[in-house]
Amino acid sequence: MLYPNGLKKTYNKIITHKNRGMSLEEDINESNTYYLTRDIGIIYKKPVPITIAKVDFKSRQEAVIKEAYFKTPSTTDYNGIYKGKYIDFDAKECHSKTAFPLSNVHAHQIKHLENIVNHGGIAFLIVRFTLLNETYYLKAEDLIDFTKKNSRKSIPITFFREKATLIPVKIFPRIDYLKIIDNLYF
Repeated sequence: MLYPNGLKKTYNKIITHKNRGMSLEEDINESNTYYLTRDIGIIYKKPVPITIAKVDFKSRQEAVIKEAYFKTPSTTDYNGIYKGKYIDFDAKECHSKTAFPLSNVHAHQIKHLENIVNHGGIAFLIVRFTLLNETYYLKAEDLIDFTKKNSRKSIPITFFREKATLIPVKIFPRIDYLKIIDNLYF
């Protein structure tokens, strides 16, 4: 990019196996910043619960974690509050055109979402089918119902198209999932 006064700025985003699935998370994080700065809702990405076992202290500024362990199984990626309601959700990307593998959602995560619903909160998944360029809001109730009634190891795309809500990707906010919550709950 060329800016006034001859300033040049380039962006070289390297796509690796490690960061290829970050676009949905980045879109949600940008949406959450949009909601927060406009006082619409307060939703944060939860930190991963780890215990640090070994640290290499070359100096205070150059401390490097050498060994760490998960304290407990992580529940979901995001939680917060919107219009007085607790919300809790997970974001998943899928590289299939036909189905979402249930191996992407662990049993303890489904139980966690079920507990949120049972206590009056709003729980859901945001699932992006990257090859189809489609992003869906799937209510936890529909996910739970599917897992209880089916022995399948994946949820077909037809289920998402029938039961879930397609989220259009926009500029601001990128993933407007609070608009869907408004339509479903308020």
